[in-house]
Formats: sequence, C-alpha cells, structure tokens
Amino acid sequence: MRFLLDTEQRAFAASLDAMLSSADTPAVVRAWASGDHGPGRAVWSRLADAGVFALAAPEAYEGVGPLPVGVAVAFVELGRHAVPGPLAETVAGAALLAALGEEGPAERLLPAIVSGKSMTTLVLPGGGPFALDGDVADLHLTVHGTGAAAELRGSSRAAAGPTGRTRTSLDPARRLTLPRSGGERLAGGPQVADAAARALAWARLATAAQALGIGQALLDRTVGHVRRRTQFGVPIGSFQAVKHRLADARIALEFARPLLFGAALSMTPADVAAAKVTACEAAWTTARSALQLHGAIGYTAEYDLSLWLTKARALRTAWGTPAECRAEVLRGLSGAGPRS
Repeated sequence: MRFLLDTEQRAFAASLDAMLSSADTPAVVRAWASGDHGPGRAVWSRLADAGVFALAAPEAYEGVGPLPVGVAVAFVELGRHAVPGPLAETVAGAALLAALGEEGPAERLLPAIVSGKSMTTLVLPGGGPFALDGDVADLHLTVHGTGAAAELRGSSRAAAGPTGRTRTSLDPARRLTLPRSGGERLAGGPQVADAAARALAWARLATAAQALGIGQALLDRTVGHVRRRTQFGVPIGSFQAVKHRLADARIALEFARPLLFGAALSMTPADVAAAKVTACEAAWTTARSALQLHGAIGYTAEYDLSLWLTKARALRTAWGTPAECRAEVLRGLSGAGPRS
C-alpha cells in the first residue's frame, strides 16, 4: 500500500513552509532562548491563524479535528524551521481537554488554545517532571495520579504568579520549569487517566513529526555544505565516506516517515511510540553526521546549524526516552496494552 499526502495536505505544508521561511526563525529561536518571547509569540499567532492548533480540537470547540495526520504534516514543517515554544504540549493539551468531553472544561479553555491566545504547557504522569516553557505559557495543565485517583488541575499565568525554578535543557530555547502547585481542579477520576493517555500519544506524535522535520533540515543543510566545501581541489561531497554518511541519514529519515504517518492513522500507543523512537533516533543520527561533516564550525553556537543540533538531542528524550518507547512497542506486540 502506498501512502501519499493528498493535494490539500501538501498545500498546507507548503503554506507553512513559506510562512516560516519569511519569519526568520533562527532569529526567533535565539530571541526565545534569551528570554525575548515577542517574536516567538508573533509566529505563534500566525500558526494559530493557519489552523495548526485547531487540528487537535473538535468542531464543537472551534477546532477542525481531531486530525492527527494534519498535526503530523504541520509539525514536520515546524521542526524543519526549528520553531520554539510548547508546541507539542499545546496540541496535547487540546487533545486532553477534548477527550474529557462536554462535562469537562473544554468549552471554557479550548477556544483560547485554538485561537492562539492561550499558549499551553502540560505535565503528565510518566512524561517527565518539568513543564516546557512554563515561564511563558498562559495555561498550565497538570495531571496528578493514575486510574481512579487521577486529577487534572489547571492554572493561568496571571492567576498563579511566577513559576518555580527554571532550568535550561540541552536546547537553550527549551526552558524547563517545575510545575505550578495548586491551581483549579478541572476534572478527576478514570476519565482523566484515559484522557492523559490520549494526550501522551498526541504529544509523542507531534514530537516525532518535529524530529523528522529537524532531521530533514539537518540533512539539507549538510548536503549544501559538502557541495560547497572543498579539499584537494574537489567538493568533500564527492568523497565516498561522506556519501555513505549522508545516505545512512537519508535512509533513516525515509524509514521513519511511513511509521510517523501510519501512527497518525492508527493513534495506538504502540504505533505512536514506534514512530517517536524511530524518528527521534533518525534525527539524532543525522545530527551526529551533520556535526562531523561540518567540522569545527558545527560546534559554534553562532552557526545556525546548532539550533537544529541541540533540538534533535533534546527531543530524543522528550515525552518518552528511547527505552520507554521501545517498552511501549513491546507491550503492544505482546497484547498487554499501555500501562495504566
């Protein structure tokens, strides 16, 4: 079976590519890392206008989804342009709220997420102890406990005041904060646990798509570099060893692509975990090859390549380490299902 994006999906990807190309995202990323969130919020608003955050929300809450394939298409482009911010967390947060149904807080909170007015960060059991970009996010969603004891709490940036201690990850544009304590109780019970599991799948899908886009950007930049750089009077891209490294990276990325879109179609925990680990490992393989083939310049923070290198490493363990994702795949193959 051949899986190809349709005309509308390809046009959507092309429009995002054009929009982000004109936004000078390397400058946006550097501003975000330094604490200047203005340019990043401007890009965020444009993404919302393009419908990126509406893809995970049902029409009842001003969305157009849920459309996991659309999310995968969009997030590949976001990764290719290294867009900063809690992107996967916002989409996953929208999926979490939507899964709680009409009796939950979706009607009150989702429209603002879809419109881009509410940048959202999310903390789930098993997803790591830190909230991404908690110092700038407008809405903090935190799920405590599992099973019948699960509880969803939310707090706004204005109401909750400053966040806890902030840490910088391997990617300077990914600021990690301890989740806010307290907040409003939004929902509780087994339905919250089920919604959290769904949100985790959406977060992993979006992260996998970002990683694939990052890998593509690294490969494209490295191919351009080895064509320009010469040794012994010829481009280094003509050397067989260089060709082999780039071919290995290209194959890894191409193998990850069908897993990503297959997972977007099924949205089973095992398929999404397989896509996440494969795409992130492919991006990390490409990052290491890009660093080696660029030589010393690849290590400098001033060179734009570093923006994608650090992100590839950070996403490798975001929303599930390779070991955790492989364990999820094995549980799916054994029929055990996801952990509660």
